[in-house]
Amino acid sequence: MPDDINPAPRLLMGPGPINADPRVLRAMSAQLLGQFDPQFREYMKEVSELYRGVFQTKNRWTLLIDGTARAAIEAALASLIEPGERVLVPVFGRFGHLKVEIARRFGAEVRAIEVEWGTVFAPEQIEKEMKSFRPKIVAVSHGDTSTTMAQPLAELGALCRAHDALLYVDATATLGGMDVASDAWQLDVVSAGLQKCLGGPSGSAPLTLNERAEKVIARRRHTEEGLKRKGDQDGDGPVIRTNYFDLAMIMDYWSDKALNHHTEATTMLYAARECARILLKEGLQKAFARHAVASQGLTAGLKAMGLELFGDQRHKMPNVTGVHIPQGVDGDKVRRALLERFNIEIGTSFGPLHGRIWRIGTMGYNAREDAVLNTLGALDAILSQEKYRIPRGAAVDAALAVYRRG
Repeated sequence: MPDDINPAPRLLMGPGPINADPRVLRAMSAQLLGQFDPQFREYMKEVSELYRGVFQTKNRWTLLIDGTARAAIEAALASLIEPGERVLVPVFGRFGHLKVEIARRFGAEVRAIEVEWGTVFAPEQIEKEMKSFRPKIVAVSHGDTSTTMAQPLAELGALCRAHDALLYVDATATLGGMDVASDAWQLDVVSAGLQKCLGGPSGSAPLTLNERAEKVIARRRHTEEGLKRKGDQDGDGPVIRTNYFDLAMIMDYWSDKALNHHTEATTMLYAARECARILLKEGLQKAFARHAVASQGLTAGLKAMGLELFGDQRHKMPNVTGVHIPQGVDGDKVRRALLERFNIEIGTSFGPLHGRIWRIGTMGYNAREDAVLNTLGALDAILSQEKYRIPRGAAVDAALAVYRRG
């Protein structure tokens, strides 16, 4: 018989997941309710309203997808893409390649444009491809944790409207830690996950979509046999090629019609509600500033150790920092030692960056002074054990100086 679950108390300072806020874990211990219980339907409405604040939008359709952040990516692309339509994907890391793969699986004609990992796109680069390719959808990551870079979005929504394209943004790595101004930036569909800057567990994916996207999805509305009511009519577009991730059906479920689709993940809805409540109580600008100072403290400490930061620092996310693994240092050995000796987890990366950089997260509940200082102190100790010569204690001193300045 296995023992009870009693994991070691890890400090998760990688690119996600991170440690959930204790208040979120407490909310998840609340009693279950039936999905059509009036109390539960009220909680669903509260979730929609809370996430309108988080996404900075007035969109009616602001809801949760039951699944990890990838579930929302798939729901968005599956519900927007009709077979044969053109999708443009700017790729500046692993998660751009993911969008290419998902879009192709749903029958899109995809054009992927790429820049060197560690850089991002200028608006004119994307517009040039839009003019020549004329996509129906542009699908882009806001932040890509594989490279730690953030793609500027403020001009992209207007460009998409000028070229009659819908803009889908994957804000998994940034929502709650960076500005995601959905309405002001004219973002048509935005999705995220709880396990990064929102400070929750993986398993629920907030999503918002505006009227432009709603019109496209409504054309493809299809009601399951056995659920159809008198007068129900399907849309005149091709059926969405997935049932579970069919946003038209999920919208009907979240609407006052409460048309059954799946059984809502009650505990995860509690978690998502608490993540948004905590964030909005803190205030978006204060949360963004907290993530920024945590990043500044971490990067100051890393530099004080003599380590080199990865990528174009003008476009680095405050939520995740990439740092080159020093010559002669076994990066995986250092990560193992941090985990085994200090209970601290940091990440490596993927593809061309695997084994070349570490990725250290300062996000959500872990964007805190003590978490930054403990991580730097532990890395200082482990690197010294590996005979990498660094000025002992300089990293923590540098980070403390940042926090003293505020």
